[in-house]
Amino acid sequence: MEIKFTSIGVIHTPIYDKAKSPIQAARSEIEGTVEVLPEYAEGLEGIEDFSHIFLLYTWHQADSPLALKVKPYLDDQEHGLFTTRFPVRPNSLGFSVVRLLGREGNLLHFRGADMLDGTPLLDIKPYLPDFDVFTVSRIGWYQQRKFK
Repeated sequence: MEIKFTSIGVIHTPIYDKAKSPIQAARSEIEGTVEVLPEYAEGLEGIEDFSHIFLLYTWHQADSPLALKVKPYLDDQEHGLFTTRFPVRPNSLGFSVVRLLGREGNLLHFRGADMLDGTPLLDIKPYLPDFDVFTVSRIGWYQQRKFK
């Protein structure tokens, strides 16, 4: 089944080279701007009352061939693609939780950029600790990596 998405804006960052992109937003202090298209700007009302937001986007420059076994950035062993956050995926979807610094009309300023400049934005959702924070008991291969 084919599914189509419409970009609601564009993410602007100072990151132009995939090799220089941070591996996760939580490890980035890089600032960026989300430019929401004017026809979606009304949907931003109240967004400045949140400290963090989810940005959902497409990895528009993920041009490597798809592999179902990959070496994630934090390990030297191969793992199943779906056990990693490797950017080359069947649907090239990415998400980042970023700190919202402020809003100016249809522009959102944030910290935690890990995406390339010009990244097409698909959606924005508020980060809500009551729904988005979990106590975990297993973190797969990453747990073994953390204790090496």
